[in-house]
Amino acid sequence: MDSSVARGLDALSELARLTTEGGHGPLPSVSDLARKLGRDRSQLSRSLGAMAAEDFVLRDDVSGGFAPHWRLYAVAQELTAHRLRTDGLTALEGMAAETGESCYLGLLVGDTTVTIAERVPPGSRQLGSWIGRPYPAYCSDCGQALLIDADHDEVAAVFARTEFVRHGPNTPTGLNDFLHRLELTRARGYSIIDEEAEPGLYSVAVPVRDFRDEVVAAVQVVGPKHRLAPRTQECVGAALRWGRYLETALRGARSPEP
Repeated sequence: MDSSVARGLDALSELARLTTEGGHGPLPSVSDLARKLGRDRSQLSRSLGAMAAEDFVLRDDVSGGFAPHWRLYAVAQELTAHRLRTDGLTALEGMAAETGESCYLGLLVGDTTVTIAERVPPGSRQLGSWIGRPYPAYCSDCGQALLIDADHDEVAAVFARTEFVRHGPNTPTGLNDFLHRLELTRARGYSIIDEEAEPGLYSVAVPVRDFRDEVVAAVQVVGPKHRLAPRTQECVGAALRWGRYLETALRGARSPEP
């Protein structure tokens, strides 16, 4: 890659990071960026000016600070959705090959989870496909993994109008019960769902984060408790490896390795 292009991409990447970390504070200036990158200020100023002319960055006329153009986020989100379905299938195929169990990729939609991809081994007794079918997030196979980074208020908002109906012998009884289980999931870094969704069903799920480091999906290994529970760590290991593979793909790396 041309060195000037590489420097420009480095500047854009650092600008995105500083903008995210700054929250609602002032936008990063050329001096801020030059200090972080150890670059010449005047050279960096020319580079940002060129990127602003091509709508890669926005310049605030009042503060003089810079931010990535909103168009880049829109393109990145479209690419994330595409890679979730393409690289996501590769991840599920790898997980299914390693575990011999049904594997799924799920998203959070309101207070439900929705499966967008699946790999079911030959001989599975699954009736029909789970793709596109919503299930209550408070007891689904990947609900806790998808909410692993959410704070108390965010979780409460998700379930503000949700009735915690019992679907299995261990279904959470309410918000506080769910929050307690979510704390255990945070401590582990993955969720274990033990007969919460339905009797006899067991699963592990790992969150998948995108280029913003936000949870956008979760990979799951699902099966009967009598078979999966003794193999929990084996299934977790496969989900973690392939979850990292998918995260690498979502962050723009080429040919990510599991």
